[in-house]
Amino acid sequence: MILAHQIKAFVTLGVFLKQFSENERKQTDNSLNVIYYDEFNELVRSIHFHNGWFTETNVRNAIASIADCLESEQLENWLIAYPEISRNEKPKKVAVIMAGNIPMVGFHDMLCVLLSGNKFIGKLSSDDKMLLPFIAKILIAIEPLFSEYIEFTEGQIKNIDAVIATGSDNTARYFQYYFGKYPHIIRKNRNSVAILSGKESTNELGLLGKDIFQYFGLGCRNVSKLFVPKEYDFKLFYESIFDFQNVIHNNKYCNNYEYNRTLYLMSNHPSLLDNNFLLLKEDESYSSPIGVLFYEFYDSIPLLMKKLENDTEQIQCIVSSTSLKLKIENLTAFGETQCPKLTDYADSIDTMHFLINL
Repeated sequence: MILAHQIKAFVTLGVFLKQFSENERKQTDNSLNVIYYDEFNELVRSIHFHNGWFTETNVRNAIASIADCLESEQLENWLIAYPEISRNEKPKKVAVIMAGNIPMVGFHDMLCVLLSGNKFIGKLSSDDKMLLPFIAKILIAIEPLFSEYIEFTEGQIKNIDAVIATGSDNTARYFQYYFGKYPHIIRKNRNSVAILSGKESTNELGLLGKDIFQYFGLGCRNVSKLFVPKEYDFKLFYESIFDFQNVIHNNKYCNNYEYNRTLYLMSNHPSLLDNNFLLLKEDESYSSPIGVLFYEFYDSIPLLMKKLENDTEQIQCIVSSTSLKLKIENLTAFGETQCPKLTDYADSIDTMHFLINL
């Protein structure tokens, strides 16, 4: 396939998807809308019956993130960095084993595989097996040649040339055992952290709430831990995130929150703080349970930077205010963790570079 034709198809897909992020049908006479709008809109509205974490709001947020990336200028600027992209006469078959923690989390991998000129073989999570195949169907309707490059499978993965697999630290060992003989990217658990100075505004902390609660904290880009100065007063933090209190009305989130609160109270944790929808627990770990946010006090920024540098493989995003003047590459602003750019590769592994050099 010609790269320019692929880019054009994805741009058209982005225009179509943007309607769902804004929940407003804009092109009533568009052929894609005539065929697919109502069916896809119904899927967006009802997918929570299949997976209670996939609320309509969260699905529309995920669609918005995808649609924002599928703009012509963004795609072209991204691909400029890869002049070695070629159209192989024999494209490689790349198996992509996807997680199911947030809606359509495997879309970026699919995009990379296709634009690198290779064939995509998707192995979906049982938690997210409807949305991406539907989007692929729309993409094929836009550019029928994609039908030869996109495949989803529920069976054993065979006859492949490379693997991209995303999962937990435990499943990573399984992936390594079965797919280690192929060129591969195997992703493990990662978490995101926020560094606070104690001088943040209510608005900044409110945006941090978005980084914590969007997708119920299930993504590797969600903030699961705070680093705060000693004697930090959490009162303003709790006041600033109060608008997210409705998260407790989701049954799955509430069950996790109640379970963890009971567990911690029975264990008499002295550092436990609670506002009836988020527990704050002092803990050195990065991966906090659902409904819980870990925090840790730091003595100085230089010592904290050294710690984070040593723990690089556990961290996806670092969120903080620019006023702290942290010397961190790709520092993420408050409220932006779930708005990744095309160049924000999972586990900081350049997926496109890997694919075009198979």
